Amino acid sequence: MERSLVLVKPDGVQRSLLGEVISRLERRGLRLAGAKFMQVSKALAEEHYAIHKGKPFYDGLIAYITSAPVMAMVWEGPNVVAAIRQTMGATHPLEAAPGSIRHDFALEVGRNITHASDSPENGEQEAALWFKQDELISWSRDADRWIFEK
Repeated sequence: MERSLVLVKPDGVQRSLLGEVISRLERRGLRLAGAKFMQVSKALAEEHYAIHKGKPFYDGLIAYITSAPVMAMVWEGPNVVAAIRQTMGATHPLEAAPGSIRHDFALEVGRNITHASDSPENGEQEAALWFKQDELISWSRDADRWIFEK
């Protein structure tokens, strides 16, 4: 079972879109394994975005993600990374498919509502960065047999 980190970033929190994001992922059939509403520390932000260090937008990215609370979540399910990224839409909202979160609620890449892991490997790494193991729960729903084939 794959896992993926999802962040509802400061713009999504400030615009009261937490429920919208959670609802769409639940309706998609994905299962929530952990969630916490938090203020991101500079240290966590720098570790999470280390791949972008040295790029022109790095300092602004760190300032932005630490500017207001975020909702950090781990979701699980078969092909969860691909399913979440499809639900969120393309990083650039104007390229996002109609009906996706970014298409429906965002206009600019710097205010695109969410972050989602981009590979199963990064999903595991990011989940471990943002959550302690005992903060995540693997569980099953009665409905899982109607959503997951295996």
